[in-house]
Amino acid sequence: MEKNLPVKLERETLLQLAPKQLVEIIIEQAIATERLNKRILQLEQEVQKLKVSRDLDSKSSSKPPSGDILKKSENKQQVEDRDSETPKRKPGGQPGHPGKTRKGFGRVDRFETLRPEFCFCCGSTGFIKEPIKIERQQVAQLVERPIEIVEYHRHTCVCGHCGNVQTSDWSPDIVPGQDIGVRLQAFLGWINNYGHLPYEKQQELLWELAKIEIGVGTLVATNERIDAAVEKSVNSLKDWIQQTQPNIHSDETPWVVKGVKEWLWIFASTDFALFHAADTRSRAELETILGLNYGGVLSSDDYSVYNGYEVKAQQKCLAHLRRHFKKLIKLPGLNNLRIGEKFVKLIDDAFKNYSLFQHNQNILEFFAWACGFKVKVKSSIDEWIPKAGGEAGKLLRSLRDKTDQWWYFLDHPEVPPDNNLAERMLRLAVTKRKVSGGSRSMERFQDTANLLTVVQTCRRQGRSVITFFEQAIKAMVNSDIQAPSLIPQV
Repeated sequence: MEKNLPVKLERETLLQLAPKQLVEIIIEQAIATERLNKRILQLEQEVQKLKVSRDLDSKSSSKPPSGDILKKSENKQQVEDRDSETPKRKPGGQPGHPGKTRKGFGRVDRFETLRPEFCFCCGSTGFIKEPIKIERQQVAQLVERPIEIVEYHRHTCVCGHCGNVQTSDWSPDIVPGQDIGVRLQAFLGWINNYGHLPYEKQQELLWELAKIEIGVGTLVATNERIDAAVEKSVNSLKDWIQQTQPNIHSDETPWVVKGVKEWLWIFASTDFALFHAADTRSRAELETILGLNYGGVLSSDDYSVYNGYEVKAQQKCLAHLRRHFKKLIKLPGLNNLRIGEKFVKLIDDAFKNYSLFQHNQNILEFFAWACGFKVKVKSSIDEWIPKAGGEAGKLLRSLRDKTDQWWYFLDHPEVPPDNNLAERMLRLAVTKRKVSGGSRSMERFQDTANLLTVVQTCRRQGRSVITFFEQAIKAMVNSDIQAPSLIPQV
């Protein structure tokens, strides 16, 4: 309201005003009301968006499952119907599930025979030598001293034939000058980078297993030594990846270095996983690993860095697209609910039929389904684009303009329709980040990336991570030993 208007518009005051003054007051009030209505509408929209953001979970956004919050009703839950025809599935192994441990461990280190000592009936100890029944059970046990303390005595001797003075070599199982053997160092590297055990808890573990005390500084130096040992193998894998690989999955996740957000990239396939520590989330990091162009199929989400990158082909993650449409269902807007439900159903149909193809490997049946599915997708996009609001229109235009990227797997089923491989490989890094809180320097960040590369690549290849660390340390100490390779063997 203007400053020259009366503070209080009382009845007697208004009756004394001229018609022109009354009109001015009404106009000013109408303008103020319109402004307030616009502000209320704006606040209502913001509140609605905040409600949607609050309710987002791993199924309707890119949030990890660990971030899902279980919601509990304030009201007392009703007793479930015990007569339900569809009983809930019980947790744990299901009937008919093939066991693993019961089949044995593949080796026996020691046999122990158990015979009765005396007869409960007469007290005699004279049992017949041959038993009438033998029962067998293999048991894995933790021995009293799983860590052995060895003191090596290295002798220098004089040759009795020629008088030459010669000193024996140190055992290949140790590093001269270090208190921890090679195999134990490799084990500590495993529990640090895969088991996510902090240095203080590693100290406690060594005390529990062997009653030995190791300083935190020694454990830190051990981890740094392992990183130095595997650096050559990781660099060789980087060089090999720049050669044309048929399909690579890529993703990235934030990483904290001294309180500053950096980025950890992952480049993975069925038999390797390369982590790359970077200070940006830009195209430059992508080109650093894969080069200015990539001659294979790149699987990723719809992050802008991947758009326009020169590749043979791209397959964008349908799981991410499904989350976008699930979020759209909750957003207020023109036809958002109907559009979201329609395309969630289409994407679920795509996953269902791709899973069926993986199970039966019937390529003709898959292509027959894919042909009809393409028609459904195109007709659905054409139908709903004119009726879509802002957010829905953005999603539908992406589906229309990037058809060859969203649906590449329909013509090439050897490429999966999602980016789950890269996301699964990243989970190990995300867990380590949450446990450690990040890194103290970019150098330590790169060390972590190298060690995670070894862990995940060995797991993908079915190799022992501890054995790889052990071989890498021995190769660093002895130049005659070849460093182990992470490059997949054809």
